[in-house]
Amino acid sequence: MSDATEANGTAGAAERTGADAGERHVRVVLVDDHRMFRTGVQAEIGQTAQTGVEVVGEAADVDQAVTVITATRPEVVLLDVHLPGGGGVEVLRRCAALMSAAEAPVRFLALSVSDAAEDVIGVIRGGARGYVTKTITGTDLIDSIFRVQEGDAVFSPRLAGFVLDAFASTDAPPVDEDLDRLTQREREVLRLIARGYAYKEIAKQLFISVKTVESHVSAVLRKLQLSNRHELTRWATARRLV
Repeated sequence: MSDATEANGTAGAAERTGADAGERHVRVVLVDDHRMFRTGVQAEIGQTAQTGVEVVGEAADVDQAVTVITATRPEVVLLDVHLPGGGGVEVLRRCAALMSAAEAPVRFLALSVSDAAEDVIGVIRGGARGYVTKTITGTDLIDSIFRVQEGDAVFSPRLAGFVLDAFASTDAPPVDEDLDRLTQREREVLRLIARGYAYKEIAKQLFISVKTVESHVSAVLRKLQLSNRHELTRWATARRLV
């Protein structure tokens, strides 16, 4: 979150929610692969006496997320889209039974730096109740969490259009045939390559070997008929996948 958000978001959240924090309460799990970001969110929204938000668990990858969510059964999960182990969509898939529980269902709110239509539509199709970007203020994030807890659908204004376009008609949303050739893991590697990560850094992020990263990159280049990582970066940027 921005410095302005950090300076104003916490104070705003405390001012707006302090009076009624005792009247409402929500248990939340944070899922994001950046520890410093989780720490920042925890500091901003997790002052339970003022905000009513209790952070009951954190996770940095898909396996950790499923374990923590299953163990704590929070009302709301703040879920990053790009995670080691298969991404946010994989967390949603493996937590489908918790989302559909007749009593005390677990609800998911995507919180991501990405504003790509593919990411938004993917997690909403997976069962998330909303999608907001990491530019959101602390006050608005707290409000979004409680709205999702109550069953509302919540989106950053610009992102709502993606969802309306995808779901308002009976026609299927436009399909990117090139992108559809890639597996979920290949898409993860593609994004990281396009962001300038070295092979060793990608291997560490995704908990795989450098050799496996090289194999995925080769497969991506072959499937997309590209020659090198520079062409790959331009391809990904043109589709707003970075």
